[in-house]
Amino acid sequence: MKRNSRLSAVLHALMHMAEREEPMTSDDLALCLDTNAVVVRRTMAGLREAGIVQSGRGHGGGLHFARPLAEISLLDIYNALGEPILFQIGPATEMPGCVVEQSVNRVIGEALKDAEAILMARFAGTTLADLAADFRVAAKHCRADTG
Repeated sequence: MKRNSRLSAVLHALMHMAEREEPMTSDDLALCLDTNAVVVRRTMAGLREAGIVQSGRGHGGGLHFARPLAEISLLDIYNALGEPILFQIGPATEMPGCVVEQSVNRVIGEALKDAEAILMARFAGTTLADLAADFRVAAKHCRADTG
């Protein structure tokens, strides 16, 4: 079953941007993500519309953050991506009049609703600054391990 990895890919790109002191072009980000620059531009358009990133043209142009990392939550990014489906599982729809199917759907639906609430709260409480700090700690340990 294929997974939707857009959120992870965008966060990956944003962390590369956070580590640079200058704007990054879609070509730069495409190299970091091993994808096509068109895919990066299409994805970043939603973030630009949400006021998360800005873009400049010409020499020295590219994508940069529109506001500080501490003011951008993972929930902001998730919403800017169009709120991708979180779970692959869901209710059955083949027999809506069946009491068994209704019970199963109710139990599954309640569990998914609870799980989504927990995940959204975690996304809301985690900023790009938090993610960048985690990355820096991991990178420091990685460099120490490799000498």
